[in-house]
Amino acid sequence: MRLLRLLIASAALMFTAAGAYAAEPKEGVEYTTISPVPTEASGKKVEVIEFFMFTCPHCNALEPRISAWVKQNADKIHFRRIHFARNEKDPLARAYVTLETMGTPEIASQKLFDAIHKEHKRLMREEDVTAVVVSAGVDKAKYESVYKSFGVESKMKRIGSLIGQYKVEYAPTLIIDGRYMTSPTLAGRPGQPEEQSQAAAIAVADYLVAKVAATKK
Repeated sequence: MRLLRLLIASAALMFTAAGAYAAEPKEGVEYTTISPVPTEASGKKVEVIEFFMFTCPHCNALEPRISAWVKQNADKIHFRRIHFARNEKDPLARAYVTLETMGTPEIASQKLFDAIHKEHKRLMREEDVTAVVVSAGVDKAKYESVYKSFGVESKMKRIGSLIGQYKVEYAPTLIIDGRYMTSPTLAGRPGQPEEQSQAAAIAVADYLVAKVAATKK
């Protein structure tokens, strides 16, 4: 119990430093509890899922911070992403699922974000998305083979049901241990600069990861 209190107190201090409401995040305010969904984490690691979209400007703004946070916490968390999809043929969602299936989900992510938000490309067609992915160094033949595979098709069909399971309504949203939800919208204050809202969401995620990790000791 003493370890649990220390871990949560430490995360609460980070939360205060992020400029949030109080020393400890409040359930129903900075985060919510959802009906538990089974996780893919093994051992003592805590699963963290980011629901995102390459076209989302807020996801793009959060990308450097969330990537740094994931690297810093690689020994504590099992991180994965789920891309919102307009339909089962959505080329951007399918591109991410393909890269994830290949075991290299991050290799072209920044390239896709930059193509949309810096180069202002629309990337509505499969061939345009593929061109950006290949420019990141991904083998085109292997990528196209996996892109059309049964495994990717199955994962694309599951995205809608996963969004329903987690009851996620917008991006970016973070799910911790399949039962806690937070986001810059929930964790931040009304009218707060986006950077501060992002920092608050990461601090809440730290708090929740510590809370769950303490129960795995």
